[in-house]
Amino acid sequence: MPVKNLRTLVGLAGVLTLAAPATASAITAEVARACDAAVAKAFPPRQIGNPAAGSAKGTSKDQRVYYQKCVANNGKVDDMSSDAPKDTKPTK
Repeated sequence: MPVKNLRTLVGLAGVLTLAAPATASAITAEVARACDAAVAKAFPPRQIGNPAAGSAKGTSKDQRVYYQKCVANNGKVDDMSSDAPKDTKPTK
């Protein structure tokens, strides 16, 4: 009888292990650095060297959304707006 209980317990542990949700992976340092630089470029400070002065463009929520979008794209952010023409060739 103890062997059957042990087998049931091992099977239950296996099922629970497979049913556990996958944990989110951490971002790499390179992606974090690239996104931090992109946020600093897109949202320059009002006063250089004073982070408490705030941003000259956008709000802190805008900065968070921009950073999350950058992380989701592996450090690559498309700064062109959707209504801007994709063709950058000069016209004659």
